[in-house]
This record gives sequence, structure tokens and C-alpha cells, in this order.
Amino acid sequence: MDMKADVSAGSSHRSSTKPVSSAGKREKFVQLAESRTRNAIKAIRVIAKLGNKSAYEFSEADVRKIASALAKEIDALKARMLSTGGKDAVDFKL
Repeated sequence: MDMKADVSAGSSHRSSTKPVSSAGKREKFVQLAESRTRNAIKAIRVIAKLGNKSAYEFSEADVRKIASALAKEIDALKARMLSTGGKDAVDFKL
């Protein structure tokens, strides 16, 4: 059994030792950034549906906590992408 075929079948990583071109890295970044950003926006819109007061009970403090947690993650995203920041744990509770 060919080890390269085995590795590439079980992993999404490239099995080739060829360097990825700058254009290829850019294309991959754009593809992933667009997809992940669309998913994040959809997730935020799902959270916003909790604002239906006829279906849910919540306080202004709850809204502020949710918005603050999301803003904190946006700030962390900016810091990580603009420098070399570490991964922060995801922790959120009302």
C-alpha cells in the first residue's frame, strides 16, 4: 500500500512537498475567509432571533453580555490577524 495515498486519503493536508505559491495561498485565504465570514454572520443572525420578546424572556443586561462577548471576539480576531496572538479559550455564560 502506498503511504502517500494513505496519508492524503486520511488528511486534508497536502502530501506533496511542493511549496504553495503566494497566489495559491491567497486563493485559499479568500475562499476560507469568505465562507467562514458568511457562516459567522449567519450565526449572529440566529442569535439575533432570540430578540423575539413574544418567544423569549431576556434582560437588557443579557443583550449587553452577548454583544460584549461578540465584540471581544472581533477584537481578538483583529489582534490575531494583525499580529501573532495566541488562541483564547471560548467561554460564555449569561
